[in-house]
Amino acid sequence: MAGRRSRNVGVTRPVETGRSGRPGVFRRRACDVRGVAVDRQQEFVLRTLEERDIRFVRLWFTDVLGTLKSVSVAPAELEAAFEEGIGFDGSAIEGFARVFESDMVAMPDPTTFQVFPFEGGVSGESARMFCDVLLPDGSPSWADPRHVLRRALSRAADKGFTFYTHPEIEFFLLENGPQDGSVPLPVDTGGYFEHTTHAVARDFRRQAVLALERIGISVEFSHHEVAPGQQEIDLRYADALTTADNIMTFRHVVKEVALSTGVQASFMPKPFTDQPGSGMHTHLSLFEGERNAFHDAEDPMKLSKVAKSFIAGLLMHAREYTAVTNQWVNSYKRLFPLALPDRITESPAYVCWGHLNRSALVRVPAYGKPNSARVEVRSLDSATNPYLAFAVMLGAGLKGIEEGYELPPGAEDDVWSLSSAERKAMGYEALPENLAEAIDVMSGSELVAEVLGEHVFDFFLRNKRAEWEQYRREVTPYERQRYLSL
Repeated sequence: MAGRRSRNVGVTRPVETGRSGRPGVFRRRACDVRGVAVDRQQEFVLRTLEERDIRFVRLWFTDVLGTLKSVSVAPAELEAAFEEGIGFDGSAIEGFARVFESDMVAMPDPTTFQVFPFEGGVSGESARMFCDVLLPDGSPSWADPRHVLRRALSRAADKGFTFYTHPEIEFFLLENGPQDGSVPLPVDTGGYFEHTTHAVARDFRRQAVLALERIGISVEFSHHEVAPGQQEIDLRYADALTTADNIMTFRHVVKEVALSTGVQASFMPKPFTDQPGSGMHTHLSLFEGERNAFHDAEDPMKLSKVAKSFIAGLLMHAREYTAVTNQWVNSYKRLFPLALPDRITESPAYVCWGHLNRSALVRVPAYGKPNSARVEVRSLDSATNPYLAFAVMLGAGLKGIEEGYELPPGAEDDVWSLSSAERKAMGYEALPENLAEAIDVMSGSELVAEVLGEHVFDFFLRNKRAEWEQYRREVTPYERQRYLSL
């Protein structure tokens, strides 16, 4: 498909289609490849800085946990940054390096250049680029989450596959964000798909979508979710690396737009005990050139052998990668919520798949066109590191293809309505029920260790063990309320 130019930025971007069509063909993105295309993109960036009066260029990357990091450079320094990168102390970044290995380089990727016109003003507009983190000798840092995903995508490419993802991102809009741990106040009392008359929520979604579109991030849907104050904005299909970059940008833009309207946006998986949590259901597909590798017109389910083995891989290794897709203590309160008599629980806490079953971990959505064949993984939450999450899911699916895993029978019942004995009899194993269990399972996974690399794998486990130890020793308001008067 032909590229198109962003209305505001001028960067050539891929055409993206929604659920009904095949994703566009994306250009190769690698700032360490000094080809003609990259040189031209650098020239375009430098020219745009001058023409648009851009005073601030932010260079972005993430730590192992997915926290966005940024350094601003003056436009006059950017040409040198393209050649040499920006040095920084890697030992000060979560999971990057030990003190005696601290020197690292952030190398800006000019193909990710985006102008943020909504941040303009008397001081001129600002822009950002994502960076690849390198060692002083120019080799990729094994601790860089973007590099982890690049490795996984390269492995898929060696097999002839291109990996596409499409996230449905849920989050809460809150009147306040109390720092003392007290319960926050949602901005409205709306429910699923409600056309809320609350001005903040309605205006927020419109402003957020416009801001995303102005920087070239295409939005497919936006609507109110089930819980009061809960919103959902779905991004269009893109290759997995572009999508991960877009998710990081999305979080920043959403938080900025929320603050500009006098409220706060939270991607915490479950802020409220008695309300649903925020997931990031993600649709996945593999293409072989222009052909959707998941589609088979002759199969009764229209699923190819590749698709069935990919799903089987996702299921087989689901417990092993859950610590990555659901990385916080709070994540497991979304997966295993308090049972309420007036609520239908759709949390994907059990390892199974189905066609129309929203209680299943992996769902195969109904689709019309062959190129729309895909699978939906429903366990991810909105606070995951998207680079690592996409890498481990792709790794699990490819393992299923390589080993020829057989797809078990699908689940069409509401898995949550079954008893524990019934689930056991049907072979529906539960995901880890808390972070401690997830860490234990992940620590024994050869697959996750291989996908993440030794450095990221070891740091992630150490960090999460420390988080769990701190959490389990903390005396909570629940305990004081229940036990203080004994």
